Amino acid sequence: MIKLLPDSVANQIAAGEVIQRPASVIKELVENAVDAGATHIHIVLRDAGRTLIQVIDDGQGMSPTDARLAFERHSTSKIREAADLFTLHTMGFRGEALASIAAISHVELRTCLRGEQLGTRLLINASQCESQEPYVCPVGANFMVKDLFFNVPARRKFLKSNQVELSNIIKEFEKLALVNYNVEFKLTHNDKNMYHLLAGSFKQRIVALFGNNLDQQLVPLAVDTSLVKINGFVSRPENARRRGALQFLFVNGRYMRHPYFSKAVTTCYENLIAPDAQPLYFLDFTVDPETIDVNIHPTKTEIKFENEVPIWQIVAAAVREALGRYGAVPSIDFDNVGAPIIPAMNGDNKPTEAPPVALDPNYNPFNQPTERHGGGSGGEHHAKRPVPMTDWEALYRDFEKSRADALNNADSLVPDEEAKELSAIETTAEHDCFQIDKRFVVAATNAGMLLIDQHRAHATILYNAYRAQAQSANVTSQSVLFPEVLRLTPAQNAILCEVKPQLESIGFSLSQLGGGDWAVNAVPAGLQGVEANDLLLSVVDDFSQGGDSLKDKLDQRVLMTVASRAAISRGRVLTHDEMNKLINDLFALPENRYTPSGKAIYRELTLEQLEKML
Repeated sequence: MIKLLPDSVANQIAAGEVIQRPASVIKELVENAVDAGATHIHIVLRDAGRTLIQVIDDGQGMSPTDARLAFERHSTSKIREAADLFTLHTMGFRGEALASIAAISHVELRTCLRGEQLGTRLLINASQCESQEPYVCPVGANFMVKDLFFNVPARRKFLKSNQVELSNIIKEFEKLALVNYNVEFKLTHNDKNMYHLLAGSFKQRIVALFGNNLDQQLVPLAVDTSLVKINGFVSRPENARRRGALQFLFVNGRYMRHPYFSKAVTTCYENLIAPDAQPLYFLDFTVDPETIDVNIHPTKTEIKFENEVPIWQIVAAAVREALGRYGAVPSIDFDNVGAPIIPAMNGDNKPTEAPPVALDPNYNPFNQPTERHGGGSGGEHHAKRPVPMTDWEALYRDFEKSRADALNNADSLVPDEEAKELSAIETTAEHDCFQIDKRFVVAATNAGMLLIDQHRAHATILYNAYRAQAQSANVTSQSVLFPEVLRLTPAQNAILCEVKPQLESIGFSLSQLGGGDWAVNAVPAGLQGVEANDLLLSVVDDFSQGGDSLKDKLDQRVLMTVASRAAISRGRVLTHDEMNKLINDLFALPENRYTPSGKAIYRELTLEQLEKML
């Protein structure tokens, strides 16, 4: 019953772990180029990597024998024995990447070993070597991966849209380019040059990737101990972001995800930034390779440290010291707190005293008699004082009469449709309700009570309103008096281009200014008071985690995201009128028990259930 799997099947299984999307191919090929000592790396893409992924480097290159052997599984030049796993100085070491790539694509390799005059050209189709021949090419390697997942239609089907995949590629490119700042990078997509990064310092690479505005926002950090050496930058507290915070950790030239060390950084910003804001940081760790284990996951981003606790303390102390040294932490002078106030001195070194002011405690400017003053020429001049008004009842009656006349005139100016709408609102049922924990609304009913999630209820109301608006030709927008400028990274820009038609269908008006900048000219009616830039960044961040190429599902997801971000947040205090309106609007919907994503909006407790509880 047990049979040995063919190499082609084993390679496809390995590809499922190593190669998840086009960005994974770029990661593996670029890391191999860095290990080969490349100083210039050029990445060429077609259709976000679906049609072509080409990585050209000027590294060491390979001989014809090594070029053929490199595509065999578990063939590598990085390690020789198991002990080498704990002394790694290279990015790759498993020997699975090229075999996995070749199993699910058409691969063409042109490479020439340094010091040789003639190179080799190799063609591989789904792990099968079709041809290998001598070829004249520059020193280095030129990998061309074509038609990714052509023989695994299920995997190709689950690839996201081109914009989403391009966004993932840019994110992977940012990680690779950041840590290898001494290498020149170039990224081209569909014959359009997206990046050209010259070799330089760590800070120059950060600014080149994410914009010149970061130059004044970052504080340098440097610490050198026997356990770890840390170099990098953290942001000033005032530059923390609610959305799109740039947070990167590297160890020995490798990107890593490490929530424990991330917590060490964010802890230093407590009481300095808003609770929902995140600091920016770019930290590069250098440790003894024997004290870390990178052989945990095929993607090699989860890394285990032997000295996690002491390194955590070093990171926290280094961040606090950097913020304090560069004045990024606001300081308060406590020396004079509680000290007596010293009076001002005059020219004689005596305290300056305020001139005396005579005040009549019985003085009333509204109750003074008329006085008569004699003029210098025998004439008389009369100065009139205000006469106190005593008939307050008559004044109040006149005020009430004027108010009633104004209301009557206003009612006559209201159109019939608006008058019906006003009367409908006025006759809306009032509910006995109150709020719990600033999250739930409790309303009494004839059969018991309702427990309503205020955020889900309002998000569902907004979703239905936006959907009706998008389906109708009459889209209601509210123009912005001063258009806001939304600044996006290239990865975020690719996502916004994808969802722009859906955002405009519900009332947003966006215009591209170039360089990743967008102008927000109008927002859907009803979003007044909501931060438009923060809302759009939330939509972009949600879609960067994935997306759907089908238009109807994409439309639904945009509507759900916008509605959720614009809805009443948990933790907001609601007035009695707001709670009543929320309940009435919710139960006016045809589907009001669950959100569009299937989450419960409210739960009903009957009188029988309440009696059983007691």
